[in-house]
Amino acid sequence: MTYGPTSPTVPLMTLVHASCVALERGAVLLRGPSGSGKSDLALRLIDGGALLVADDYVALAPRDGLLMAHPPEQLRGLLEVRGIGLVRLDYLPSARIRLIVDLLPPDAIERLPKPQTETVEGVVLPRIALTAFEPSASAKVRMAFTQSLHQPDMPDATTCL
Repeated sequence: MTYGPTSPTVPLMTLVHASCVALERGAVLLRGPSGSGKSDLALRLIDGGALLVADDYVALAPRDGLLMAHPPEQLRGLLEVRGIGLVRLDYLPSARIRLIVDLLPPDAIERLPKPQTETVEGVVLPRIALTAFEPSASAKVRMAFTQSLHQPDMPDATTCL
């Protein structure tokens, strides 16, 4: 789904079913079906110092060769915490996505995967697959995020948020 003003100076945004949190130098896009653990993993990353960008839906827009994430207006600052409800948190109005994390069941995760990339809105990004509910999931996300900052084949690997 795309939305946005009709002004030629404001790009249309694509709305995706995902969550997004910002780490030190960019953001991670957490994708998966309902119940796959997007919000739960986002909460664990936030508990470890990440900042919320968006939960449940993320608006994506390319900008100068980067992929930017934005919270939809009606969801700004809201995180669904199962068993508690919607919780209001500080959030970033936009962040540069540096890593895609697809949340899959344990039997769909390769033990020793080859590096993968995916092109989203014309921007090539590293992509990994994890199981959100493993105790080490947030550590794996941080490790993959750090590695993504140092990939020489990523043309914009030294640009910050």
